[in-house]
Amino acid sequence: MSDSLTAMQRLHLCMAENPPLPKPSFRKLRVFTVDPSLGAELETYALNETTVEIPWEHDLKPGPVGEYLEVVDIDPASGCAYAPIDLNAPELLSQDGLRPSESDPRFHQQMAYAVAMRTIQVFERALGRAALWAPRFVRNAKGKVEREEYVQRLRIHPHALRIPNAYYSPERMALLFGYFPASTEAEATVPGGMVFACLSHDIIAHETSHALLDGLHRRYRENTNLDMLAFHEAFADIVALFLHFTVPDALSSQIASTAGDLGKPNLMAEMALQFGRATKGDGALRDYIGITPTRNDYAAATEPHSRGAVLVAAVFDAFLRIYQLRTRDLIRLATGGTGVLPAGAIPHDLVQRLSQEAGKLAGHWLNMCIRALDYCPPVDLTFGDYLRALVTADRDLVPEDRLGYRVAIVAAFRDRGIYAEGVRTLSEVSVAWEPPPDPLASLKKHLQGMDLFQNGVSDRRLAYEHSREHAGALHKRLFGPDGLNDDEMDILGLHRRPDEALNGKPFKVKTGDGAFWARGIEVHSVRPARRVSPDGRIQSDIVVEMTQSWSPDAGFKTKFRGGCTLLIDADTGRVRYLIRKRVGRAAVAAPETSAAPGFTDPRDNYFRAEGPRREPFALLHGH
Repeated sequence: MSDSLTAMQRLHLCMAENPPLPKPSFRKLRVFTVDPSLGAELETYALNETTVEIPWEHDLKPGPVGEYLEVVDIDPASGCAYAPIDLNAPELLSQDGLRPSESDPRFHQQMAYAVAMRTIQVFERALGRAALWAPRFVRNAKGKVEREEYVQRLRIHPHALRIPNAYYSPERMALLFGYFPASTEAEATVPGGMVFACLSHDIIAHETSHALLDGLHRRYRENTNLDMLAFHEAFADIVALFLHFTVPDALSSQIASTAGDLGKPNLMAEMALQFGRATKGDGALRDYIGITPTRNDYAAATEPHSRGAVLVAAVFDAFLRIYQLRTRDLIRLATGGTGVLPAGAIPHDLVQRLSQEAGKLAGHWLNMCIRALDYCPPVDLTFGDYLRALVTADRDLVPEDRLGYRVAIVAAFRDRGIYAEGVRTLSEVSVAWEPPPDPLASLKKHLQGMDLFQNGVSDRRLAYEHSREHAGALHKRLFGPDGLNDDEMDILGLHRRPDEALNGKPFKVKTGDGAFWARGIEVHSVRPARRVSPDGRIQSDIVVEMTQSWSPDAGFKTKFRGGCTLLIDADTGRVRYLIRKRVGRAAVAAPETSAAPGFTDPRDNYFRAEGPRREPFALLHGH
């Protein structure tokens, strides 16, 4: 290249010789639409495979190992270590990964990675920030937590267990999937043939949702009432269920087979089809169609799965009501105004339009369900609390409920006996959380100079570190000598330690009703949230969670938790919502919603003392 060329000429020449290539936004990968069972039936064979788009990870390594996930494929039962798949290999990039196969462990790795990444993507879009896993707690020889460590990647073990089970392990920060021989009565499966949980779209999404929820609300593992573990199960099912509607071919097929009536039996409302057939002999593991609601459903269900199923049924029923409402005009147009479809197949164009409406609505519904997590109390959640969170989160983005979303949700919960505590009417105004009292306006001065939104989305490790730093700074400002006054502490429902010299020891709190013992306040979550309304309005909040443990006795033989969630407007510093569980108040008020008087260790709910430790989901899913 001649030295006489100017810098601009050299740049132009360089660009002409080596023009930059556009970076891909998505990676396409082939997966089973539901699980391998669809390929065994002629009616569903064409739906067996689909291609999904997940965020492109440029530095994705064999495994796959990326920014969020690390697939480690070792089979302890057989002593095998399977070769990791390289999704950046040209042969796989050119054909959207491996073709779905039950016999190739590399496809098992691809399937688990692809569906888990889809689930993460849905969470991040709904919450307006990067997803973080729960931290790892490092314990000493006595089992006491010494520190917490940032977890970059959630591990996925596709062949970890040779049993009909799959679960999220908070102790290992991993998803463990099992495989097992099918029962002799199983449909569409060779008797004794192997069934792999890591090939079920529903099971992968379900377990990933457990991990994401745990990263957001780490206290929700604690079984303080019958709703807690039931909510974990229900929420994971809700995510997996509505992800069905993101597969256009499968959705169109089911719209056509039901003549547009998704209230009829169909694949969209079934969970873990092959797994259910292999263990029960017939039918999906769970099915949310055809169940007539009663006002006693919630109170009568005490086992976590059965109680969780009541919540899922309520959310899905509300979705179906709005779907039917939004498609009435299409049915009228297709029937000349009668609104009654003739017997037989419906026209292809109508199938496509109904599918578009169902898919779009399902996306809105899933976003609504995930967004509500920021409006929940940090401890001791009830289904009534979640109802209030759903309504409030939706009102925040869409003040006028012209389409009746919130009316449908309240009605579906009411029909199953789920009510919000302390709410005397079922109007959305009453059900939604109320803004806090004016005295909390002074909190704004304590937030001055804190850039709580700094790098909240771009770098996950930095987001974690900033959240920790902000939590420490906020704790010092709010609960130090110049912090909140007694009236403001009472509004938060928390109690300040009277003497820092206590060094973490319990202190006595006297009230008009008696006395109890409490430990120090934890500010364990300060996270940003950005949401865009349908009209383009952006709502930026800081979500702060504070918790405090307490006990009726000085020795903490029986332990409860209280706490609060603050939603603070990032622009003005105004506290928009305060969602609290007051410290010193019994964790549960009614015996039918109480699992036990407080809690000791969540593992005690599911394991004997000599059994596996700190795994609240393992035996739960084994049932």
